[in-house]
Amino acid sequence: MLVTITKEEIINGFIKAASIIPVKAGAQYLRSVWLQAKEDNTITVMATDVNIEFTGTYSAKVEEIGQVGVNGKALVELIRRLPNGEIVLRLDTETNNLLVEQGRRSYKLPVSDPVWFQALPPFPEEGSVLWAGDYFQELLDKVTFCISDDQEVLSCLYMKKNEGKVDICGLNGHQFALASFVNDEIAEKLGEEGLLIQKKYVQEIKKWLSDDEISFNISERRFHIKNNKGSEHISMPRTIATYPDYKLFINKLNDPEASKLTVNKKEVMDSLDRIYIFNNENDRCTYFNLRSDMAILSAQAQETGSATEELDLTYTGEIEKIAFPTKNLIEILGHFQSADLEWTLTTAEGPCGIGGSEDPDYLVLIMPMKIAQANYYEE
Repeated sequence: MLVTITKEEIINGFIKAASIIPVKAGAQYLRSVWLQAKEDNTITVMATDVNIEFTGTYSAKVEEIGQVGVNGKALVELIRRLPNGEIVLRLDTETNNLLVEQGRRSYKLPVSDPVWFQALPPFPEEGSVLWAGDYFQELLDKVTFCISDDQEVLSCLYMKKNEGKVDICGLNGHQFALASFVNDEIAEKLGEEGLLIQKKYVQEIKKWLSDDEISFNISERRFHIKNNKGSEHISMPRTIATYPDYKLFINKLNDPEASKLTVNKKEVMDSLDRIYIFNNENDRCTYFNLRSDMAILSAQAQETGSATEELDLTYTGEIEKIAFPTKNLIEILGHFQSADLEWTLTTAEGPCGIGGSEDPDYLVLIMPMKIAQANYYEE
């Protein structure tokens, strides 16, 4: 193999490939980035950690076709630290090394045994759907923070068609986020069972997406994304499981006895930000004492002191006091665009739904904290 590449052309692909290589994998195949120099003057970069698969194809000057695998972390770090410009990759069959040359610089990397190479399947073109990458990124940002880290099916992003729309949601047992949008092609592609993707793979998708359009497809066992140029393809396994019926707790918000409040987003976030100073590990809450036209927000801890703020709002309901984890509530409110937010309180310990007129297809639920007893700060 003898090929000349341009660093500026290929470096992003190398970095994406290296990002999925497991650091401590025992198998040499998994520690390797595989390079294929082809007759059409392209070089294909491939990497996998068994679950995530990445393939990128880039322009190159190919004098001799061939295929090699080398330690991915070492190769990518080397390419990353070299100056911009042309880099020559040459397979030395006598020493079984890949020579990396640039001007007066020369480096040798031992190549992997080709017996370890397993070709990665191509992007499934049939039935693929074209979509806006930046919009997908926005949807993921709205729900990913609510996905559990370690609770089996709750550690997955869930997408399903629902009454003419597509729902995308995350749930962790005490928070739930739901964003909806209309796309008939995606709804049809999801089918009745929907799509489950583990959170760790969603994080990789978020790093991979850009403002450009993407094509995506769903096969029996995998979720696939291809960039708009068709040069890069990443896929990851689907999770096959039954997701909880989230309509059950959303429907609780329709209870005619539910309490309602409307509050200015900026004002409440500013208050919570100050009150958070007075939280500690034993009491992570902000307490809301509710009145028809205001709420008294408070927090107290023996180590940090106490805080009390009055907040103007509009409130109708029977709940007089409710508590929410301050940090979680700040994070939730930050995902809304609406200037004023509507909260629906089912009970003092039941789900609270948050929405806004400028976020018509977005809903977040948060569970209040149980108020065991009043705590008082003393000198």
